[in-house]
Amino acid sequence: MILKGIEASRYFAKPDPSKAGLLIAGADAMRVALKRQEVIAALIGPEGEAEMRLTRLPAGDLRKDGAALLDGIKAVGFFPGPRVVFVEDATDGLTGVIGDALKEWKPGDATIVVTAGGLTGKSTLKGLFDKAPHAFSAILYDDPPSREEIEDALKKAGLVSIDREAMADLTTLARALDPGDFRQTLEKIALYKFGDPTPLTPADVAVMAPATVEAEVDDLLNAVADGRQKEIGLLMRRLEGQGVTPVTLCIQAMRHFRSLHMAATDPGGVQAGLQKARVFGPRRDMMQRQASAWGGRALEGAVTTLLDTDLTLRSASRAPGMALMERALIRLAMMRR
Repeated sequence: MILKGIEASRYFAKPDPSKAGLLIAGADAMRVALKRQEVIAALIGPEGEAEMRLTRLPAGDLRKDGAALLDGIKAVGFFPGPRVVFVEDATDGLTGVIGDALKEWKPGDATIVVTAGGLTGKSTLKGLFDKAPHAFSAILYDDPPSREEIEDALKKAGLVSIDREAMADLTTLARALDPGDFRQTLEKIALYKFGDPTPLTPADVAVMAPATVEAEVDDLLNAVADGRQKEIGLLMRRLEGQGVTPVTLCIQAMRHFRSLHMAATDPGGVQAGLQKARVFGPRRDMMQRQASAWGGRALEGAVTTLLDTDLTLRSASRAPGMALMERALIRLAMMRR
């Protein structure tokens, strides 16, 4: 049977131990691993692995010894409680072995949890679990987590009282980070707020969120967008000393000004545009002010200037790259003024 969307998320949190097995597949290995950990923990509890109620069977070992899976699900553990046999990185080549185990499965046997990479619609392994009446399949795509998934993750991390704007920032952050980084960020926020009864605020999220751009690069781009041209030279020297290349600076500047342009021209307003651009926290307030001050037409000109600079930097020109980049940024700062 097939699990999709919210139905799959709910099953991962509370799997049915009376079912024979579950296939979790997807191109994102981290996303698959996190869901597999959640399912196994829900089935055998926090002490299940320590009590030897979890049997791991890498796909390579199972290819050499096909009977290992059937032996694993039928084995009687020393400790009482539900058991799981986990088959890792399975492929269509193991469809027959896993199919035989599903046929022989009886209530009381260990639950079979299988993980796989990206499977096509014609995959025999996927078809096996799709058609099995006592097993499930869930294919994970690279879509950002839904609000319900984020709320469940927050509850598990111990975060109950959350400001509405903070929730919006977390939703934006979930789209910007991969699942593993987002989970670590939630755990870090939970530790940060431990014993603090006040609601989680956007400032808290900004403090705990992983940095996506070096602080001094961010300072430089804000100086440019705010028209503070006198600060540009000093900030450029610092970044040059850190080994930052002019092409890297140009790419970061284009991202910043494209985000501003998206916000300034969004039909839903500046704030809606910044949310689509995945900008949150105090940085969102600063960029909201910048987008409003520049306006769509001026920002379009700024993006064009940066595109021309990028083409020059990547061309056969012998002009010094940092000097070209500094001149372009000063020109943008003067446009703002």
